[in-house]
Amino acid sequence: MHDPIGPAARGPVLVAFFVFIGLALLWIFTLATHDDHPERLYIADRSLSPVFNGFAMAGEQISVLTLFATTGGIALFGYDGYATAVDSVIALGLLLLLAQKIRDSGRYTLGDLFSLRASGAAPRIAAAVVTLAITLPMLVLQLRAGGIVAAMLIGLPSDAAQVLCTVLMGGLVVCFAVVADLKGTSRVHVVKVVVTLATLTLLTVLSLRRFSWDAGSLLSAAVDRSVAPEGYLSPGLWAHIPGLAPLNTIGDHIVQILGAVALPHLILRVAASRTGRSARRSMSIAVGLTSAYFLLLITVGFAAAAVVGGEGIAAVDANGQASPILLSSGVLGNGSASRVALITTVACVAFLVVLTTVTSVMFAPAVSLAHDVFARAGGSRAAGREVPAARGAVVALGLLGLTLSAAAHRYSVEFLAIFSMSVAASCVAPVLVYSFFWKGFDRRGLLWCVYGGLLLCAVLTLFSPTVSGSHYALVPGADFHWYPFRTPGLVSVPAAFLLGWLGSRQRSSRPGGE
Repeated sequence: MHDPIGPAARGPVLVAFFVFIGLALLWIFTLATHDDHPERLYIADRSLSPVFNGFAMAGEQISVLTLFATTGGIALFGYDGYATAVDSVIALGLLLLLAQKIRDSGRYTLGDLFSLRASGAAPRIAAAVVTLAITLPMLVLQLRAGGIVAAMLIGLPSDAAQVLCTVLMGGLVVCFAVVADLKGTSRVHVVKVVVTLATLTLLTVLSLRRFSWDAGSLLSAAVDRSVAPEGYLSPGLWAHIPGLAPLNTIGDHIVQILGAVALPHLILRVAASRTGRSARRSMSIAVGLTSAYFLLLITVGFAAAAVVGGEGIAAVDANGQASPILLSSGVLGNGSASRVALITTVACVAFLVVLTTVTSVMFAPAVSLAHDVFARAGGSRAAGREVPAARGAVVALGLLGLTLSAAAHRYSVEFLAIFSMSVAASCVAPVLVYSFFWKGFDRRGLLWCVYGGLLLCAVLTLFSPTVSGSHYALVPGADFHWYPFRTPGLVSVPAAFLLGWLGSRQRSSRPGGE
């Protein structure tokens, strides 16, 4: 495998990188809290200012997958990767419409929100199930991507090195997540936003300078050096099934936009605002910052294709996750101190991104299990032990995520990302829409919507080309797929809305209704 850094630069890069990790962890653990009050731990006692929370919300969008996978998607697949970035900004715009309603409801977990129209334990259990179905695949993907990037930095791209880096980085993150609270994590998110935007801006400037400050020349070079110049700027290159590319594209957009609106850790973040109006203001700030982030990300993706070339990127990683590091390595001359500094900066950004993203992804299901299941099942005595239960859930989820990430490092796990976002789009987004905008929505409709959508997502993903029947599938040697689309959203999202409506329209056979 191609070594993007080179032996001469690796020593200084690693020394600087490890010093940064040590200083970052020292600072992070000073933010640790021993507060046992649930709301102060989970949502910072609803005390976050609009600007601060807006930056932190933007930080939630700077994940391992967006920074590395989206950049790689743009570098390798052009238009389709670009469309994914645009979808993420649109999703935040939709969340802006719901932010004030979520904050004004006074709820902060999916279980709380699911109980707006339905009482009892069943909606909260359904919410915990859905939260785990969304976050556990995301956790595996983020840890795996972080391990791949770390192994690349140390120059050991073997399977064993990737597993070791995944476990080591994941272990550090779990230690932080156990002692962190939302406010401390938010501070790290804010720093990450500033550093990431500055780094991407620097990469953009250096790339444009290489092409005499002509963006058109850069784009032309990206097309010429891509793996498929004739289709690079057209939709369908990433859809894998040319004959169904339009429908695949529609399904991808549905899942990406609605799924990103309904992620549990984003709902926690919205609930931490002081008021409903401040939640809207925070979201407005986050939309602006996120738009700038994805604009820079798109430029960096095209720049990576222009400077490194599609074949060079694919030779290092088939999914293009190495694109930012390869660009930082190739945009300056070998042997220069500035090249070492740039690679080190990108590596430090990668560590901050892994740290904050994985913490957020673990934090949301831990809060759901402790608040919606443990505290409710055990009554008032269990409520007093809610915070220790949440910390224990973080450890358990971290260990499970590390185990699954290590076991899956040799496999194509694209289906996990698709399943996670599809569940959010099919099981959470319809419930939020019905709960806030339809007074007739009830317990039966909610359960039909949630479990029906979850079942459809599981079945359609299992029998889709992402699991079998294609070279990029989980089991490429087998072919048992009958569902032709990459994502189940084309079927599962409208079906979930329909099930929610039908279930709510049903009348119990008992006198007086349900």
